[in-house]
This record gives sequence, C-alpha cells and structure tokens, in this order.
Amino acid sequence: MPKVDICSKAGPATISYTISTPFATSVNSIDRSIPTVIFLHPVYVARAIFHNQFADPNIRRFNLVALDFRLHGQTKGTVPLDWNSSYAADDVYRFMEALKLPPCHFFGISKGSSIALQLSIEHPDKVLSLFLVSPLPFIEDEVVASGRQEIFECFAECAPEGSTSIDDSAMRDAVFGALDFGFNRSEASIVNALVQLTVPDILDHIILPGRLEELRAASVTFFVSGQPHTASEFKRVKCPVHLVHCGGDIAYPLECVEEIQNLFEKVGKSVQLTQVPDAPHFGPVTHREDFNGLFLEWLEEYASADVVPANRNIKSPFEEDLMKHGLGDDEDSDDELVPI
Repeated sequence: MPKVDICSKAGPATISYTISTPFATSVNSIDRSIPTVIFLHPVYVARAIFHNQFADPNIRRFNLVALDFRLHGQTKGTVPLDWNSSYAADDVYRFMEALKLPPCHFFGISKGSSIALQLSIEHPDKVLSLFLVSPLPFIEDEVVASGRQEIFECFAECAPEGSTSIDDSAMRDAVFGALDFGFNRSEASIVNALVQLTVPDILDHIILPGRLEELRAASVTFFVSGQPHTASEFKRVKCPVHLVHCGGDIAYPLECVEEIQNLFEKVGKSVQLTQVPDAPHFGPVTHREDFNGLFLEWLEEYASADVVPANRNIKSPFEEDLMKHGLGDDEDSDDELVPI
C-alpha cells in the first residue's frame, strides 16, 4: 500500500493509504475525471473497516480513498497527548494537499465522522458532502468514557512498557470490550477477520517505549476532552450533511445524533437524519446493504461529475488480507449475525 509524508500541527507522519478506482484495485493516484470519496475510520480498526464499501461495484464508480490515522494500521507518527479532532482534521488536510486531491465527499464512522465534520469547519472548501455514521456526541457520557478507559487499561496490562511478552487474558478483555463498543460482539466473519488483522497492528504500535500514553490519547482523551461546537463554527459548514444513527448502538442513543441535527438547524442548515435499525456502532461492517444503499443514493444526488458504469469485476483492496484472517461468505447476510 502506498504511503505519503506529511507535516501537520501534530508533527510529521507517514500516512499509509489506499486508492481504488473503477478499474484498479490499488493505485497511487486518483482518476481526476470522476468524483472522489475519502473514508475516515473509527478508533481501533484501521482503513480495512471499509472493505464492504470498496467491494461494492456501484460505489466503486467513484475514486475511493482510505487512510490510516496515527497509531492505526501502517501509519507512522507520534500522537500528541492532547489529541483531538482538530489535530486529526489537519492530518487529513495535509494528506489531501500532499496528494493534490480535489475537494472530496467524506464517509466517516464514529471518530472518523467527528474528524470529517471538523475538516468541514476548518476547510469548508475541501469538503463536497458529509456522510456521517455514528457521529460522536459533543460531550461523552461518563459511563461510556469509563468503558473507554477500561479498554485502554486492558491494552496497557496486556503489553506493559518494558515487557517482551503479551498477557493473553488482558488482550482478550481489551478485544471483547472493543467488540462490545463497535460491533455488539457480532460473530460475523468480517468482524472476526478485522479483529485478527487489527490486533497485531495495535501491539506493534504500543510495545514501543512511550506509546501507551499515545494510545490513551487516541482512544480515551480524544473522546472525553471534546467541547461543544459553537453556532459560528457550524455556520462554516457549506456542504450537504447526512447524519446516520445506528439503531443497535449500545453507547449512543438517537438523541446524541439529534443534538447535532438541532445545532445545524439553529444556524439555518437543514441536514438529513437516518436511522438504520439494529445496526451496531460500526454499522457499515455488519449491515452492508443498508449503508451501501444509503450512501449510493447520497452520492448520486450530490456527486456532480459523471461517473462510469459499474464494473462487476472489481475487487476490494482489503479482501486478500481479510480472507487470510478468516473472512467468509457469511458477510453476505445480516441475518447470520449471532451474539457471543
């Protein structure tokens, strides 16, 4: 996978990314004749979380770009201990500048949605539309924050600084905690494959000296230190916005997303709000057809340039790695999901 060096207000980083086009699984640059979508991943799981979208022939009529944030996947770079959406949004902006990307459409999940929203506030000219799945509340609920801290402590226990071995019991606790948050402990093979792909990357990052505190910043501080956006900030958002709540989200009720919708409406901006029944917080993974259908309708409404016909022979750039880690045919049906 290609990489690009940036230097943002968070410092230098080497960003690992993927670009897929209608006729190429993985390339270094976009097709400038068609619109571009940037996908921003949530906490813990890196860009492979968007396998279902990159595998969809209809969505692949566009340039699809996904990148790993700091401390995720293959990206290299220090995480400031006061890490927040503004730091991350600046990373995305510098990434776009480094690749000379035009204004793009954005698809975010959870933390990725908050970063996309922040980018649209700080650089409204770079964002053509926002499709925000499970956008985070302005103020994190204390119970949810406590859960995030517990997951961090499990990761810290499984790989304490200076240790050369992994505590398997603590690792299981950390993984199950993350599975609860993101997937309601779904046993779908794509979820299991993402876990198997993700855990080694996390361990590779946190076993290095000093990186546990960076993990705390990325997985706890980011969420608990947020401040509500002001009306003047929301007025800077110029593009269409679609907020999507996952109906099975165990951490964030519909009211959290409605609060964001209400603030937009207070500044005179109408936004679309949709709920996908039963979907967990990282819903696009387990409820592929629902989310891909919604997103395709969104793109067809707001992507102004012509796109090519769907290529039925496309392949996801993440498929090979996920299949090595157990991806199977059960990803084709939400009905086969069984809680642990």
